[in-house]
Amino acid sequence: MSERIYNFNPGPAALPLPVLEEMQRELLNFRGSGMSIMEISHRSEWFNAVIDDAVARVKRLLGLDERYHVLFLQGGASLQFCMVPMNLAVSGKALEYVDTGTWSTKAIKEARIQGRQVRVIASSEDREFTYIPKGFQVGADAAYLHLTSNNTIRGTQWADFPDAGGVPIVCDMSSDIFSRVFDPKPFGLIYAGAQKNAGPAGVTLVILRSDLLDRVPKDLPTMLKYSTFVDKDSRFNTPPTVAIYVVGLVLKWLEETVGGVAAMEMVNRRKADVIYGYLDSQDFYRGTAEPGSRSKMNVTFRLPTPDLEKAFIAASQQAGLGGLKGHRSVGGCRASIYNAMPVAGVEALVQFMTEFARKNG
Repeated sequence: MSERIYNFNPGPAALPLPVLEEMQRELLNFRGSGMSIMEISHRSEWFNAVIDDAVARVKRLLGLDERYHVLFLQGGASLQFCMVPMNLAVSGKALEYVDTGTWSTKAIKEARIQGRQVRVIASSEDREFTYIPKGFQVGADAAYLHLTSNNTIRGTQWADFPDAGGVPIVCDMSSDIFSRVFDPKPFGLIYAGAQKNAGPAGVTLVILRSDLLDRVPKDLPTMLKYSTFVDKDSRFNTPPTVAIYVVGLVLKWLEETVGGVAAMEMVNRRKADVIYGYLDSQDFYRGTAEPGSRSKMNVTFRLPTPDLEKAFIAASQQAGLGGLKGHRSVGGCRASIYNAMPVAGVEALVQFMTEFARKNG
């Protein structure tokens, strides 16, 4: 296929076309350096400008004040599952988690491996993680409350974040950061693998409130301490320079072309309304997340039979709609409609779904 398809992959995911085009233009001679972005030093004036711009855009887009440090690390969100309890645990205090499936489950496991006092205060496992729990209490003695804002596999998302009563919230926002407006003040730490909504694979965004630096144990290995990367502006060692550069371009697109996070949220609501409106209007496809907990980033659904799902995925690829296969752990189908997915892509998907149902229903 010579033309670009609509890419519904869950991550690595679609990047905005203007970002790809700017990367293409700058690839051989990055901003007059005579070198590719892949060749410049991470301690050069050119890269200083790249990372400083990316940090500044993160702060503006999310409304972060001077208390927050913006870091670019490696190891994905999976490394943060263990770094968070290593750095932020407090002696005599429980680490509280809400288990909404897969990624939060893995985070809980990593904290328990370290022998921490882990307290799971709510879980949606009783209904196969198809909803977001409500009505739980956060312990006043908790060191932090850990949430996963969006479950890419089950297609659920926190519509509103819970009141933690002053306990710092730690949140894995890998799949919905920059997709909607939220108040950052209750959050002590936010982490996000970039490869879904912020850039390419290979870099992890970590946003850390400065008061939590006092918790970092001095006897942790150097590369596992948040303070190491705060002190060295994410450049204790060679960072993933190209990935950080692309994150900066994505944030530039979001800020200057889209108009910021509030404008992006409106587009994302429109996309979600288009596809969920269609799912609710017929009975050939069945959404898997409970309506009050549906994700605006990952729309999960089933067809009447596994054979029809295989046929649907194959035919959609031929129609220029890629990445619609559900996660291997649950099967079914999934449309990831992150920031870079245009409304036209979701409309094309609904049109294809309508025709496929007409032929196979």
